[in-house]
Amino acid sequence: MAAEIVNPRSDNTPGSSDQDAGAEPLDSFDPAFALHRGGKMAVQATVPIRDKDDLSLAYTPGVARVCTAIAEQPELVNDYTWKSSVVAVVTDGTAVLGLGDIGPEASLPVMEGKAILFKQFGGVDAVPIALACTDVDEIVETVVRLAPSFGGVNLEDISAPRCFEVERKLQERLDIPVFHDDQHGTAVVTLAALRNAARLSRREIGQLRAVISGAGAAGVAIAKMLVEAGIGDVALADRKGVISVDRDDLTPVKREVAGFTNKAGLKGTLEDALAGADVFIGVSGGTVAEEAVASMAEGAFVFAMANPNPEVHPDVAHKYAAVVATGRSDFPNQINNVLAFPGIFAGALQVRASRITEGMKIAAAEALASVVGDDLAADYVIPSPFDERVAPAVTAAVAAAARAEGVARR
Repeated sequence: MAAEIVNPRSDNTPGSSDQDAGAEPLDSFDPAFALHRGGKMAVQATVPIRDKDDLSLAYTPGVARVCTAIAEQPELVNDYTWKSSVVAVVTDGTAVLGLGDIGPEASLPVMEGKAILFKQFGGVDAVPIALACTDVDEIVETVVRLAPSFGGVNLEDISAPRCFEVERKLQERLDIPVFHDDQHGTAVVTLAALRNAARLSRREIGQLRAVISGAGAAGVAIAKMLVEAGIGDVALADRKGVISVDRDDLTPVKREVAGFTNKAGLKGTLEDALAGADVFIGVSGGTVAEEAVASMAEGAFVFAMANPNPEVHPDVAHKYAAVVATGRSDFPNQINNVLAFPGIFAGALQVRASRITEGMKIAAAEALASVVGDDLAADYVIPSPFDERVAPAVTAAVAAAARAEGVARR
């Protein structure tokens, strides 16, 4: 009701403050604008304020007793405030979806969307925070100062390679989980789909050679997770070709990646690397020629995840691949981050984990893969985000892994 008072949804007539004089209202022809008007979320109280007794408990004087107790025992903040159940969704607006560097204000609809996905699919409250700074140290300092209000930090749509440094520095300084979803959420869901694709073909991940198109945040994280999970070999390709230790034009991040990938010593183009490969993973937004897909090994897997245009269109991929996945909801096997991040944070918050470890991410991937169970098929290697089994499975697995790895505090 309050949102309607300050920004009534009917106030979209031509000539109003948010419309040019005489212009047709945006809401009248685009349902996306109608849905977003006034924002997609609001704050709601969890306790009633019905009379003076309620007011005296929720606010002064009752609240002072709680404040004093927390001042004396700071850990009580997790029991008597929302801190242990809420996540900050932080961006600087530099890598928003496929739109690029559009700035903090323009990023807010996406951050609001992320927040409601946290709530819808994981039961986790989240607050969108768009920062008007892009310097790594400024972002870190700002988030560190905000951290007392939150139980976790989800970094979102921060461009590479800065995103790697932001995450690393924040995790070093904070004792709450810091998770860059563009990296790790994508990697978790990709690993889950790959595990099931391998199971469908009666192979182990250790028997597979993968090629990743794109060496940004997602590509690097996927490579790291696949190596951690025991992939036979994996090579990444950027705009200049396959990343290898003998290239002298690599960034520090790519140089690190070269040290633990491409054991076969491949060189040349992405297309060269795909010859005989078992797995293609696309997170680049480029286009792969049909001839290169045809050169892959028999029974290959094609995960072309660029949106809205996959690197390999499914119609082409199905000619040569045993399993095809994309990032789109209108094709089977959607690699969608929403399958991972709500449950990962729910599990981490449940046990008040100090960080999200590689073991917790792999546990999340295994739990996600297990939801498919005996229904495994070429067009069903990953469950739907609307499968109600997903979040509980991931939450439980992550909480258990946090305890096993010694980062849980309850």
